[in-house]
Amino acid sequence: MPATLAIYAGAALAEIAGCFAFWSWMRKGAGAIWLLPGLLSLAVFAWLLTLAPAEFAGRAYAAYGGVYILASLAWLWSAEGRRPDVWDIAGGAVCLIGAAIILFAPRIAGD
Repeated sequence: MPATLAIYAGAALAEIAGCFAFWSWMRKGAGAIWLLPGLLSLAVFAWLLTLAPAEFAGRAYAAYGGVYILASLAWLWSAEGRRPDVWDIAGGAVCLIGAAIILFAPRIAGD
């Protein structure tokens, strides 16, 4: 379980950083040079997600979604200086619970 959380946390950081590089270029006027680390970061994200311990890609992606939402709220606070409000936190918690159900539910082998 700790390895799974580390994979998802690393994937979330890589995806958010890559997307933020594109956001900065398109919306904030940052130079096109931002696209290079953004592309690299998105490639790392995709690679890390392949390491998720799930039989099916769709299930791995669905579980990752909850982690991504929480990580996005942490990014909002740490990188953009906007503290998440109570609704952000409540929504993130619901999503994380849903991700845990998807990822850690007992299943029959091959299901």
